[in-house]
Amino acid sequence: MLAASEEVEFKGKNRAEVYAWVDQTLRRVRYQDLVRSARGLVRKYVAKMTGLRRAQVTRLIGLYLNGEPVKPKPYRRNRFRRKYTRADVDLLASVDEAHQTLSGPGTQQILRREFQEFGKKEYERLSKVSVAQLYRMRHTQSYRQRLVKYQPTRPSKISIGERRKPRPKGRPGYLRVDTVHQGDLDGVKGVYHITAVDEVTQWVVLGSVPQISEAYLLPVLKRMLTQFPFRIRGFHSDNGSEYINHTVSGLLKMLLIDQTKSRPRHSNDNGLAESKNGAIVRKHMGYTHIGSEHAEPIEEFYRVHFNPYVNFHRPCGVPELVVDAKGKTATVYRRYATPWEILKQLPDAASYLTPGTTIQDLDRQARRESDTESAINLTFAVEGFGDRQPQWNQ
Repeated sequence: MLAASEEVEFKGKNRAEVYAWVDQTLRRVRYQDLVRSARGLVRKYVAKMTGLRRAQVTRLIGLYLNGEPVKPKPYRRNRFRRKYTRADVDLLASVDEAHQTLSGPGTQQILRREFQEFGKKEYERLSKVSVAQLYRMRHTQSYRQRLVKYQPTRPSKISIGERRKPRPKGRPGYLRVDTVHQGDLDGVKGVYHITAVDEVTQWVVLGSVPQISEAYLLPVLKRMLTQFPFRIRGFHSDNGSEYINHTVSGLLKMLLIDQTKSRPRHSNDNGLAESKNGAIVRKHMGYTHIGSEHAEPIEEFYRVHFNPYVNFHRPCGVPELVVDAKGKTATVYRRYATPWEILKQLPDAASYLTPGTTIQDLDRQARRESDTESAINLTFAVEGFGDRQPQWNQ
């Protein structure tokens, strides 16, 4: 039969039947007891009957001689080892829930700090996660299972403040200030939030007033200025009458603070404060109406809980100017850090601090709790204020 020229086709339906016939044939002829010449004939016979190649026949005979059953191996898909577990996804979801889902680089910085700065072992794997992988984890099913009205600025024609962009020259203390209105309801004005952010360190201090008037605004501005750990050198706002008036100007002159205001057709002059309005105030306070009668508890909440969280535990993008080959300047964000980290990394940082404030005191305040612990405590603080004023945090 081996010398015949006609082709022989095996009638097996699948590979399992072919392998079973090979195993049965080898056992019937007792292949292990045959001499070399007989083994060669059996090899040729198996190859002719099954149509398998010589290497395949050799491999099957090897299985038989090793005492293993001659049968196909079950298919196993080649998969990469899973690095991040379901527990890591749940942990990321809890961090996003506490911090109101920051940007990828900002969340990446928090995860790194939780492990490296605060020694939380459960963050060890997530501390090395890439931004791309972080966004992929946010789109997983397990992650998803865990989880107005605007008042335009009123221009003022009072000739107060110089129209120019502040020039901090790498020194902290040059503030950008803006106002956020919390909407109207049936003709009733909501509360107003005051945002003051330092241009160099992005240190943010928030305040709240029931109305935009000198009687309410001036005391809040005084308290806000004292919450900055460094000396205030400049005060920049848009052309709104809430800041461009003789009362605010007198306060700033008394504190030896230079007052400037935005220039016409330069929409980015106060862009830093406006960006904080969206990324911080709107993120946490929302867009729905909050009555002006809740301004006082919100002001206390900002001062006691929210401002320390934002400045010591909430990373922000550090702008970097890059000039390309054509001489065009672009702003990129390659590094994320908290305002406190940016401040203490400045050359001679201690020289900018207000009297009685030290680097050690600020560092102890920053390490009093981890980033996520601070965010969770912030949620509890909102609930605590809600018991006293149950409307504003709904």
